[in-house]
Formats: sequence, structure tokens, C-alpha cells
Amino acid sequence: MLDEFLLRALLAGCGVALVAGPLGSFVVWRRMAYFGDTLAHAALLGVALGVLLDANLTVGIVAVCGGIAAMLALLQRERRLATDTLLGILSHGTLSIGLIALAFMERVRVDLLGYLFGDILAVSTVDLVWIFGGGALVAALLAGMWRQLLVMTISEELAAVEGAPVAFLRLLFMLMMAVVVAVAMKVVGILLITSMLIIPAATARRFAQTPEAMAAGAAVVGVVAVVCGLSGSFLFDTPSGPSIVTAAVALFGLSLVAGLVSRPLEAR
Repeated sequence: MLDEFLLRALLAGCGVALVAGPLGSFVVWRRMAYFGDTLAHAALLGVALGVLLDANLTVGIVAVCGGIAAMLALLQRERRLATDTLLGILSHGTLSIGLIALAFMERVRVDLLGYLFGDILAVSTVDLVWIFGGGALVAALLAGMWRQLLVMTISEELAAVEGAPVAFLRLLFMLMMAVVVAVAMKVVGILLITSMLIIPAATARRFAQTPEAMAAGAAVVGVVAVVCGLSGSFLFDTPSGPSIVTAAVALFGLSLVAGLVSRPLEAR
């Protein structure tokens, strides 16, 4: 019988993996991994805002990450700076401001390592509500936008010709990523959040024949990584968040090996 804190950790990890996998497929297709890192770094500023206002930290993270997504959408219209340059400025700027803000809060004890690398074993029932509530919202939006996002991934001009509100969909997708970053922070931490978006999706990509199959496969790979990572963490007393990411990397490595082995067999 699992202890209660282990059961909550398992539920939290699987909840994040189930929504991060399909969303991460679009991150991989649209090559937005750097944007995911930017939101993850901005999450620390959200933590500082939540602590300063004595508010729920998840709300603070969603607010800051949503603001960063909207700011990027506006700055991209100027076209004076490349998107990767804007992301670099926002990423390192928000991370630095967040660290400075927390340093000034001398009376508040902040577990910085827990925020940076996650503390899944400390997940509470309230955290589970946020994870599954936010995950259900993102999953519903993603299902409703699925076809339009696929067309946008192929060509935003084609999507516009078909009547899709490209700018609105792009912003909404960024906000969905912001929600996933906020709810996933407790599981793998600020520095490792993007890995839960891209590694399972990259692993599933090698075997999927359709976009839908890749999204489903990414969710499954993410859940397997959570189970294996938590098991390894429990057996070998290693940090849980990094253990989950290491398990995901191992699964990706196995997918590479499987691909190399199957290639000569298919040629026969």
C-alpha cells in the first residue's frame, strides 16, 4: 500500500504528464522549447509576487507567465528584434528580478531549491486540485483548437486564409503553456519544466504515424517517466524531480536505440 504522500506525488506527476505530452507535441512541432524556458524562468518572479502579496503561488505564477506571453505577443508585432533575442531578454530578466525580489524578503523563508528542482513529495491536496483543474482546462482548450493549431503549425498563412484567428490562437497557446508551467513547477521545478514538455514528445515522435498518435504517445511516455522516476527516487534516495527527467531521458535514449535497430530490419 502506497503512503499517502507517495500517492499524491504519483497523481501529481501523472496529471502533469497527461497534459504536458500533447501540449509538448506542439512545442516540438513549432520549435518553441526556448519559449517554454522563458516561461519557466518567469515562474520564479511569479513565486516572488505570490509571496509579496500573500497570495496563492500558482495564481502568481499564472499571472506573471500570462503577462510574459502577452508581452511577447505584442513585442513580436514590432519585428525590430528577433524572437529568440526577445525570449533571451525576457527569460534572464525575469529570472534575475525574481531572485533579487526573493533576496529582499528577509523575513520570509523560501525553499529556493524546491522551486528550482521541484518538491513533488510535498504535493498537497490543494496542489492536486490546481494540477488536475488546470490540466483539464488546457486539455479541453487543446482539443477544441486541435485542427486549427495543426494548420497553423504547417503554415500560419494557410490558417489565416481558412479564417482562423491566428494571433488569438497563438496567444491562447502561449497562455496554455503558462498554465502548464505553473502547475508543473511543484513536480519538476522551474529549471526542469521544459523537459516534461519536449522529451516525451520527442520520444513519441519516432514511432507515431499521425499527430494524434504522437500526442497520445507523449502522454504515455510522460506517465512512464513519472512512475520510473518516482520509483528510482524512492529506491535510491535521489531527488524526485531530476529522477523523473532522467527517466524521461533514458526512455528517449531507448527510442534512439530502437530506431537504429529497426532500421536495418526494415531494409531487408
